[in-house]
Amino acid sequence: MEVKLHDIGEGMTEAVVLSYFVKKGDYVKADQPLVEVQTDKMVAEIPAPAAGIIQDILVPEGETISVGTTILTLEAKSPPLVETMSNQPNVTAESVHLFAVKKEETVCAKRMIERRVLASPYTRKIAREHGVDLEQVVGTGRGGRITDEDVYRFIETNNAKQTNHSSVAGGGTESQSFEKADDNAPSFSVIPFRGRRKQIAKKMAQSLYTIPHCTHFEEADVTELIRFREELKQQNFHISATAFFIKALSLALKQFPIFNARLDEEREVIHLKQEHHIGIAVDTEEGLIVPVIKHVESKSLREIHEEAKRLTKKAQENKLTLQEMTGSTFTVSNVGPLGGSIGATPIINYPEVALMAFHKTKKRPVVMENDEIAVRSMMNISMSFDHRVADGATAVAFTNYFVRLIENPKLMLMELI
Repeated sequence: MEVKLHDIGEGMTEAVVLSYFVKKGDYVKADQPLVEVQTDKMVAEIPAPAAGIIQDILVPEGETISVGTTILTLEAKSPPLVETMSNQPNVTAESVHLFAVKKEETVCAKRMIERRVLASPYTRKIAREHGVDLEQVVGTGRGGRITDEDVYRFIETNNAKQTNHSSVAGGGTESQSFEKADDNAPSFSVIPFRGRRKQIAKKMAQSLYTIPHCTHFEEADVTELIRFREELKQQNFHISATAFFIKALSLALKQFPIFNARLDEEREVIHLKQEHHIGIAVDTEEGLIVPVIKHVESKSLREIHEEAKRLTKKAQENKLTLQEMTGSTFTVSNVGPLGGSIGATPIINYPEVALMAFHKTKKRPVVMENDEIAVRSMMNISMSFDHRVADGATAVAFTNYFVRLIENPKLMLMELI
């Protein structure tokens, strides 16, 4: 029986084989995870189609394969343990069942212990290749997650200990022989270019090669928004700035639906989407990932805040489902909290029409309408759009409307009535 890479969804054409949960000769149950693969959207497990024994593993870890490729072969058969016991004299069907259940409980308990270690599939792969027990590694990532750097640091520490031990055991440095380093040799390190990093690269290249990008820059005075959020906090309403940005964006998209569209060049039409499914770019240890808040146009500020918080947490823990990462019609990137960003030329999340980035908020002197100078909290905005679909004047009008709502948050609430 062949186990193949099937289409997980969203037009997926290929995936990277990250790691195997089984080896040749292992007995597996139906629906037991066999292998973990990485698409451009997510990490997914491919389960066993039936119970049986692994005959052969055909694709090595780290290789990129297309949909329909046979990953491994499986010989369907019943559990060998139960078959052996069933053939023994004086063994009842009840005792066979109890023994099998007990064994399964032991296996499940062992898997639960192993899964307590928080680490990505690629980090686990590094550990396996270097013979590192992840339970001995201290994780420095979010929630104690073990990162690639943690594993490499553990390896270096162990190597240093072994070197020192060898020096002492050998009676000092006189017994050691060192090869003279070539001063002209280049010094560099290598990191793999595959998995999510490779998929992100392909997505970005596709967007730049396909879409004529044009980026419009604007600034917004968010002083009143900051004050309004503080007022809400005093009333025990905790709403993030991102939630305000997303809701204001949805209101702007109602006025300028051309930025919530899809271009179909083959049929020569532009589809204006009625639903506002907003993707939120999240920086994770595994790379950039974009969970999607569905139907923002019908959600309250509190609902948007809670959903953004939930999806961001799942993204950082690599627990997003395919449904939570697909279907976006517009994407936002809030890089301000990362610090140091005053502007950028963001790449559109193809096949969307536009993307808006919010940069770091800084206090600076501003000349007001009465010519007085005041210290205000100013935030820069970068909006990239598809110049095939919209013109610069439309982009300016769109961002002006958005800025008007952000600078007057109470006015934004009036728009919702």
